[in-house]
Amino acid sequence: MKKIYHLSSCNTNQRILKELELGDDVELQDIKKENIDEKTLDFIKEKVGSYEAMFSKRAMKYRSMGLNEMKLSEEDYKRYMLEEYTFLKRPFIILEDEVFVGNAKKTVEAAKKAYHGS
Repeated sequence: MKKIYHLSSCNTNQRILKELELGDDVELQDIKKENIDEKTLDFIKEKVGSYEAMFSKRAMKYRSMGLNEMKLSEEDYKRYMLEEYTFLKRPFIILEDEVFVGNAKKTVEAAKKAYHGS
């Protein structure tokens, strides 16, 4: 499976999609229209090691809901991501058995190399 979970209204996500130079073999899912499902979230967690690693602490709701002042468990991180797409550290890039989370330059470069095989 080659799939990218992104936010179409996010300029950074748009830039990354363009930079990756994707072909027709990659499915795109706008998480604002259709949030990620639990099975996929669990698959990505197995690859990256924790739900916290996939959770965006930059989301406006993180502070407005007071989550920054709470000790969140792995289950909490999972629940919030399934309930609210803004908590996903995007994009989530799945290229067969490899997973790339977030928009860090090194993450995007690694995804680009994995996709183009160079």
